[in-house]
Amino acid sequence: KHMVTGIDHVFFLVGVVFFLRRMKDILLYVSLFTAGHSLTLLVGVLGGISLNQYVVDAIIGLSVVYKAFENIGGFDRIFGGKLNMRWAVFGFGLFHGLGLAGKLQELALSQDGLLINLISFNVGVEIGQVIVLAVTVPLLNLWRQSRSFPAQAYAANIALMTGGFVLMGQQLAGLVWGGRA
Repeated sequence: KHMVTGIDHVFFLVGVVFFLRRMKDILLYVSLFTAGHSLTLLVGVLGGISLNQYVVDAIIGLSVVYKAFENIGGFDRIFGGKLNMRWAVFGFGLFHGLGLAGKLQELALSQDGLLINLISFNVGVEIGQVIVLAVTVPLLNLWRQSRSFPAQAYAANIALMTGGFVLMGQQLAGLVWGGRA
């Protein structure tokens, strides 16, 4: 359920695979994201690591902005380069996992069978991720065949970036107003 309703997760994954054409590359980047996500989900909950959820979720929104901006060549134009995308995807995966870990900790989970439940939850998230990608990747491949794809791709990434800013803004507003916004 989280994977389909967790729009931040979906936005980021769409940004990551937006220009990837080879299945080998898609699997590499999604695996890096999954590794980071899984690591901090497990360590966060089992180790009781809790950061301010508003800050973590704002960084998750920033991850969407980052990837969309990278997709339109923003970093190359402004800074003459960009971060290593493998490390960036893994690093943002860490924050996505921390976000989920914080949400799970709010549920006051029973310690009885916690590890197996966390692993099952994580597997469920990853199955949801595969379902989203199974729909998204073929649609992107079909869309890429259109002559208007370059112009539409730019606009789509601007929309993706806007969505990331909205997600980030919601969390920062919650941080400032203590959830009363």
